[in-house]
Amino acid sequence: MARKIPDKWQSSVKAIKAVQVAFDMDEKIQLSIRKEALDAGLSPSEQIRDILGLPINKRPKRPRLTVSLSPSDYQILAEKYQLPAEDQLAIKKKLMDDLVSHINSNYSGE
Repeated sequence: MARKIPDKWQSSVKAIKAVQVAFDMDEKIQLSIRKEALDAGLSPSEQIRDILGLPINKRPKRPRLTVSLSPSDYQILAEKYQLPAEDQLAIKKKLMDDLVSHINSNYSGE
């Protein structure tokens, strides 16, 4: 007997049925698609959908960068910033400052 999917999960049904396709192609082509996506303000997968003539999600997304940090990474950063390794919020603020400073120093001459 099939169970009914709860209403709050109905919007996820299409995503569950979607199949991800991976492309193994020349590095130059991958880089070009990524650059086109960046210039268009799209994700690489949205850019591929656009190239293929498929509908894309036009809703603006919160732009963000991510990095995975292990406990040992937090320990290294804690020493660098002279903070306790457990104070992950303070470490995040410091590393964000470092990223902004890095970009500002690299592009201040343009």
